[in-house]
Amino acid sequence: MTFKNKCPRDVSDLPRRSLLHIPSALLAAAALGPVAVTAQTGPTPATGATGATGATGATAATVPAASGSAGSPNQSLPGPSAGRPIRLVVPYPPGGPLDLAARSLAESARPVLGQIIVENRSGAGGNLGADAVAKAAPDGQTLLLGAVATHAINPWLYSKIPYDAERDFIPITLIANVPNVLVLETAFATRHRIDSVPAFVEYLRLHPGQLSFGSGGNGSAGHLAGELFKMQTGTFAVHIPYRGAAPAQLALQSGEVQFMFDNLASAAPRIRDGRIRALAVTTRQPASAFPDLKPLASTGVAQLKSFDISTWFGLFAPANTPAETIERLHAGFTNAIQIKAFRDLMATLAAEPAPTSPREFALLIAQESRKYQAIVRHARATVD
Repeated sequence: MTFKNKCPRDVSDLPRRSLLHIPSALLAAAALGPVAVTAQTGPTPATGATGATGATGATAATVPAASGSAGSPNQSLPGPSAGRPIRLVVPYPPGGPLDLAARSLAESARPVLGQIIVENRSGAGGNLGADAVAKAAPDGQTLLLGAVATHAINPWLYSKIPYDAERDFIPITLIANVPNVLVLETAFATRHRIDSVPAFVEYLRLHPGQLSFGSGGNGSAGHLAGELFKMQTGTFAVHIPYRGAAPAQLALQSGEVQFMFDNLASAAPRIRDGRIRALAVTTRQPASAFPDLKPLASTGVAQLKSFDISTWFGLFAPANTPAETIERLHAGFTNAIQIKAFRDLMATLAAEPAPTSPREFALLIAQESRKYQAIVRHARATVD
């Protein structure tokens, strides 16, 4: 497998535009008076752009109107271009977690940045939407809601992608982290008295190759979390890729596979009713939704002390976007992340809001890219 991009060793190795022309002090949260956009009360839409054709569609954000603000309503902060809506590209289908997050974020940022149109452009694991933004004019009017896949996994998973994840974008801010969770089929866990991560690791060591774990497909977050777990513990289990997370979850419940690394939000109902047994979350910190569920790094298995995997997502602008435009976007969107309506949605998705400076986000991306390069190469994972 040929790997296209090389990851920097630390922040100083990143290209200047990837690190951004960081202002001496990032602007504080602020808000404008209302602009011409229609906010809709009622539940957040579960579907994507109205009138979308195929994998692409666009609509002005129509999610619950934001309540509360971290800034003063009397302060003003001009948007990238007065009177022109911002286009926020989501490289995944309508109705998914990132689509819902984008629509809520767009509405929460509306008082500061004006109208934001969310456009779904899915395909090739997020590569098509990311490429569209990479090739857009660097004027702050076209942004990407990118994720760990588009910027840390796909450059290693695909032998060729149409954009350069490092050089073609400027990071604006991380938005949130979504933990995954190690879950076992309940009957299997009960039969073998596995109620902790140390007990599970010991069972895997005594039964190499006898267990299988499911995922939503080759290169998915669940697949790579499982491969990292195997790498660090020195164990072996057979990976069974399914066509999406839902079939993998059904396979786990039926005993077709014995364990998986699932998205915490989708696994939560089945954990609570006992259909599956949760052992630990994959992030360094406990998840707010399950505060008693330990991180893998804190379960007492020495080899897992550095384990840290999450499905993060954040905002990107095309390379060469002016620094002052990035500053305005950063201030507007980090303010929006503090809005109650947006944080409430994040709670329902088991996501942990985590706004950063552009520099901090660039460093995170570099670290994540190194990590996933090692995992993908070790697993010999590919989707080509």
